[in-house]
Amino acid sequence: MSIIDKTILFVKEKLENAEGGHDWFHIERVYKNSLLIAQEEDCDVTVVKLGALLHDIADSKFHDGDESVGPRIARSFLENENVSEEIIVHVINIIENISFKGGNFEMKFNSKELEIVQDADRLDAIGAIGIARCFNYGGFKNRALYNPSIEPNLNMSKEEYKNSESPTLNHFYEKLLLLKDKMNTPTGKKIAEARHHYMENFLSQFYAEWEGEK
Repeated sequence: MSIIDKTILFVKEKLENAEGGHDWFHIERVYKNSLLIAQEEDCDVTVVKLGALLHDIADSKFHDGDESVGPRIARSFLENENVSEEIIVHVINIIENISFKGGNFEMKFNSKELEIVQDADRLDAIGAIGIARCFNYGGFKNRALYNPSIEPNLNMSKEEYKNSESPTLNHFYEKLLLLKDKMNTPTGKKIAEARHHYMENFLSQFYAEWEGEK
């Protein structure tokens, strides 16, 4: 069995009871998006595959904000499978730098492989699935759908972003609508344009219905 097949089985098992927006199916979509983007890029496909499969193995938001859990689990698994230290370090760097984490976060590492997996992950946060995931997580956290008196905060620190309890709709302005302009690759940018437009149409419809318009 290949290291990729072993990783797929490992991730499926670890995320068996995960929240719906961060479960195996999220990983599978990011994996497929990563392979799609990688076709147009000069990259190490093995690193892309492993990075995509392990990028959310332990999302910090489900571990009291502890960002060390995911990298630690990923390293332990890859070491047990005798993956080279060079590849392990690269995959860990992808896990540690892939997330949005608010507008004031600066990545400490960059590579073509990270750019690909990051684009793939961000594509799953926008468009129809992005909307579904957003409201699924909002429900999971028992947040209001929308509150006109609470405006989006576009200048949050990393800690403020991580601990925000604002209504779900605010997340569109604090993250989702910002992702289109943060894509790294030509393929990612092209797909993001269409999904961004879909979200804009959704918001227009949402506000119309909220105000009782026809």
